[in-house]
Amino acid sequence: MQADAEPSKPETNPAEPAEVDVTSDAQTAPELDPWEQLEAEAAKWKEVSLRTAAEMDNLRKRTARDREDAIRYANQRLLEDLLPVIDNFEMGMQAAAQDQKSMIFIGMDMVRRQLNDFLAGQGVEEIPATGKFDPNLHDAVSQEESPTEEGEILRVTRRGFRLRDRLLRPASVVVSKGPAGSNEGGEA
Repeated sequence: MQADAEPSKPETNPAEPAEVDVTSDAQTAPELDPWEQLEAEAAKWKEVSLRTAAEMDNLRKRTARDREDAIRYANQRLLEDLLPVIDNFEMGMQAAAQDQKSMIFIGMDMVRRQLNDFLAGQGVEEIPATGKFDPNLHDAVSQEESPTEEGEILRVTRRGFRLRDRLLRPASVVVSKGPAGSNEGGEA
């Protein structure tokens, strides 16, 4: 019986390595060309690297642009808060202008020049309020009949300002409806 048992052991041993060989053949079947797999993986990582580099470059550019804007427009809030003070100062100048030889008017005029120089140094400029009404720059507070063409600015009720290319405050203006006869003919 031992002789029968011994031959059965060698039969099981060769069967086990045969199964291992079949599985190892199955595992190497997809790995036919390891160089192609390595090249594909290298190409994949190269693409990932290029995309990451492009994203980093875009981030650097956006950060630099945001930093420049922050520096350029850092005083925007301060300047917006200063505009009503300038309006009140201008009303005082109009009252003092009745006697232009008075020391009050002369002193206020010097302060006005300093304010204008300060605003110009900060990049603030007054919005022109002449010619045609522009809804991007002007705020129409009313319309009046006048001999001028419709949409022409008649007068300014409050000056407008911009900080470089940003609007700080639109100019409040009165706009022409056109001549009185032209509106009646158009409505009938």
